[in-house]
Amino acid sequence: MKLYQFIIFFLLLSSCNKTEKHLDKITAKTIVIDSTIAPSVKIENMITPYKEKLTGDMQEALTYTSIPLTKKSIAMQSTLGNLLADMCLEMGNPIFKEETNTSIDFSMFNNGGIRATIPSGNITKEHAFKLMPFDNEFVVATLTGDKITELVTYFIKNKKAHPLSKSINLTITDTDYTLKIKGKAFDKNKTYNVLTTDYLQGGGDKMNFFKKPVKLTKLDYKMRDAIIDYFKKVDTLKTGIDNRVTIK
Repeated sequence: MKLYQFIIFFLLLSSCNKTEKHLDKITAKTIVIDSTIAPSVKIENMITPYKEKLTGDMQEALTYTSIPLTKKSIAMQSTLGNLLADMCLEMGNPIFKEETNTSIDFSMFNNGGIRATIPSGNITKEHAFKLMPFDNEFVVATLTGDKITELVTYFIKNKKAHPLSKSINLTITDTDYTLKIKGKAFDKNKTYNVLTTDYLQGGGDKMNFFKKPVKLTKLDYKMRDAIIDYFKKVDTLKTGIDNRVTIK
């Protein structure tokens, strides 16, 4: 056998000789990540430009309010809740109308979904993120009259300032209520298009009346993005307590 033939034969033989490996043991140790770890200058230098750009973007003034906006309940309304319900309806309705050639009748969200207040003065994108830190998206649930009745019953029993748009006029007495939607008396035989979020439509905050709607239209529009777009659209935020909910 020639030398090169011997080498080829040896390599083939070696490649066929697989060595099985076995796991003998696993070792681990706990590394505490806290302020005692010295920062990496290299990483700090790398992220600083992005951090500065992000900070500048978040602090840019988008609009203004002359009064603090809170979710403090005043006769089951709040300044921030009313603003939120109205601005979302204004931003979501054109998308819904383009897709369905019909309009949204009113909007309803949950009081607990308002995660921060807005102080008087300039309003930034950071305020929008604090107000709505979740990636909830708009949906329009087309509800029967029975479901609308459930919605109103839920609202009254909860005694919370769940955001309702101004296209609603709900008058509550000790024993009953009257409801108008877009200025017309509520008709139990009709269906109504209600703007809310995918979280609430799925039964979040026990708003089960949003489940199994006659029709569900997804707007592919995040609530937070709508808030930011509205902030960019108006110079000054205007809202207040009105007659959308009246308690007698």
